[in-house]
Amino acid sequence: MTSASSRSLPTLLALACALLAGMGATLSAQSTSTPSRSQLIPSRGSQSSSASPSSPGLPSSSTAPTRPNILMIAIDDQNDWLGCLGGHPQVQTPHLDALAARGTLFTNAHCQAPLCNPSRASLMTGLRPSSTGIYGLAPGIRAVDSLRKHVTLPQELMKHGYYTYACGKVYHDGSMRTGAVTATTPQGKKNAANPSGKAKPSPAAPATRNAPAGNLPPEFTEVGPAPGMPKPPQTIAKLTIEGRHPAMDWGVFPEKDEDQADWQIADAAIAKLESAPKDKPWFIAAGFRLPHVPCFASKKWFDLYPADDKLVMPPVKEDDRADLPPFASYLHWRLPEPRLKTLQLLDEWRPLVRAYLASISFMDSQAGRLLKALEKSGQLENTIVIVWGDHGWHLGEKGITGKNTLWERSTRVPFIWAGPGITAGARCSAAVELLDVFPTLLDLTGLPPRSDLEGHSLARQLKDASTPRESPAITTHNQGNHTIRTRYWRYIKYADGSEELYDEQSDPNEWTNLASDPKHAAQKADLAQWLPKVDVPPVPGSKSRVLTYDPATKQATWEEQPIPAGETLPDDILVK
Repeated sequence: MTSASSRSLPTLLALACALLAGMGATLSAQSTSTPSRSQLIPSRGSQSSSASPSSPGLPSSSTAPTRPNILMIAIDDQNDWLGCLGGHPQVQTPHLDALAARGTLFTNAHCQAPLCNPSRASLMTGLRPSSTGIYGLAPGIRAVDSLRKHVTLPQELMKHGYYTYACGKVYHDGSMRTGAVTATTPQGKKNAANPSGKAKPSPAAPATRNAPAGNLPPEFTEVGPAPGMPKPPQTIAKLTIEGRHPAMDWGVFPEKDEDQADWQIADAAIAKLESAPKDKPWFIAAGFRLPHVPCFASKKWFDLYPADDKLVMPPVKEDDRADLPPFASYLHWRLPEPRLKTLQLLDEWRPLVRAYLASISFMDSQAGRLLKALEKSGQLENTIVIVWGDHGWHLGEKGITGKNTLWERSTRVPFIWAGPGITAGARCSAAVELLDVFPTLLDLTGLPPRSDLEGHSLARQLKDASTPRESPAITTHNQGNHTIRTRYWRYIKYADGSEELYDEQSDPNEWTNLASDPKHAAQKADLAQWLPKVDVPPVPGSKSRVLTYDPATKQATWEEQPIPAGETLPDDILVK
């Protein structure tokens, strides 16, 4: 072996040059890991369809053990009825309110679609429904040719060394083949959702039928239980309508909180907090089912809210639909959710509102259990926590219940961020989107940006909530139907060209449509510039809540049934 002192000068110079070259390459690689604003925030009107980067393979060699963990909490059908959002004056959500106080609350956040499957698919792919063609409850993303190899948020994290886990409803039920190891119910308790008391695979994610598409890795490293809601022996709500959907029910049930699906989902997420790998960062997603119907909760949660006229009811206007274009009704033409007049006639409006509130408070308690477990685990300081709702829910506003509209009640959602690098006690009133989750997480974790994502990073707003944001929030429900929401305005344009315009400062209930007022022509034109440039038709296999429109014949078609010209929104058919 030759000693350093005996090496020739040319040899030493060559070694020095090699070392310098290696250092330069390392510095270059590090400089590209921090995205620039121009990379993360597309220019106005720029839209990408669904070009995908290369499929993720082995974890990146640059994985840093100091990357933050991510705890994502998804809530089903949760409108702005949280204490921190002020959507209902009586709602009690102490745990989510405390999280909002610990981080940044976006008070003007909106979904990309007012329906479970397209909303969740958009968030996880980083693409708009108008770019993917996913508008209904089916199909899932892997059944769409252009998305078969698209790298989703959890896959992108896995590519860079993250362990990923999901339990409960993260994607829409039945829409994904997760291709991951399937976990079992952690405790194996005997209860309404698991009557045998034996640990069992999640029915929503059996490993035998969840093979990933092509050469893609699994959707998650591991998939936990996704129990459905327990059901009483007989329906509780007095809802005597023809073709009643079994989910259209609400009331006191079950007797024990432990029998609830959300309790078991929280149990699974808590168990995973304790057992997640310690040598790599993790992403844990827990999808709670409530307050989606059926709105069931045990008695103690109902006792939080009065059953009489002391319960504050949503503000409604009897002739609220008088200034709406007919096409507005086509978006929710025939749905299982009952109309307001049906609930009033059957004396079920107040019970539904009370049940929705009780369900929210129970769900909040389970979020609280999970957040407390995170703190107890000692990982709180290095964990980004995100809470979002997939879309809102009407409880009588505009004469309906449910979602499937482009109004505030359907589009506005909870959106809370807390953790390292996120300002505590901040409230951001800029219009933001669930589409922003994907690019924001890449930014906060120091991962390379993705040029195909259609959202914008919120990293600057998470540092300073007053940071201006140029782009608005855009929600789409079926091809050609879009709403543009800014800090002060909502503009809606339907597939037949009809419009709505609301001044959200003076008219937060959206009772006065200003679209036909010439004084607001310039405002409409300015907002219309943000309408998606890419607006594809429904993909093959689309079904459930799908509306199409043929501009040549002016024919609107709901669920493959033509809507007769001049027909008004149909009422529920009561069973005598």
